[in-house]
Amino acid sequence: MTADPRLRAARAADLPALLALEARFPGDRLSARQFRHHLANPRARLRVAVGEGGLLGYHLLLLRRGSAWARLYSIAVDPAARGRGLGRRLLADAEARARAAGCTGLRLEVRQDNAAAVALYEASGYHREATLPVYYEDGAPGWRYARSLGSGMTKGLRRLNAGAC
Repeated sequence: MTADPRLRAARAADLPALLALEARFPGDRLSARQFRHHLANPRARLRVAVGEGGLLGYHLLLLRRGSAWARLYSIAVDPAARGRGLGRRLLADAEARARAAGCTGLRLEVRQDNAAAVALYEASGYHREATLPVYYEDGAPGWRYARSLGSGMTKGLRRLNAGAC
């Protein structure tokens, strides 16, 4: 039996593995330049899932100044690691990071033809907020989903993190 992948903050040394993972997907890939930008951006949370086979997935969460809503900019799971709940773990981790930053909701975009991701988001309580025609670089349409993260934070923590989203 293999150990569950460990989730941790991404670091510069992860860049080759992140790029290799991105290369497994058609179009709309993050570039090395974009990953480097997000690694250095204090308003970004780039987290990776690392297991016995190396980097198995990641999520990129963006916190917006002056907004109570965070944006899940990207989430990816290595096709060889699918079916083990890793996408659900990465999504839950992104939500936890958004809550910790004082955010009250999370938004994301997804390709309409990505049935597995749509099923994950809907099963996790996300609701479709908008249709995005010709949204992706290949002209594919998308959907915007959103979910309230609730008010599970104490007032003190909320004050401490004010303006973080």
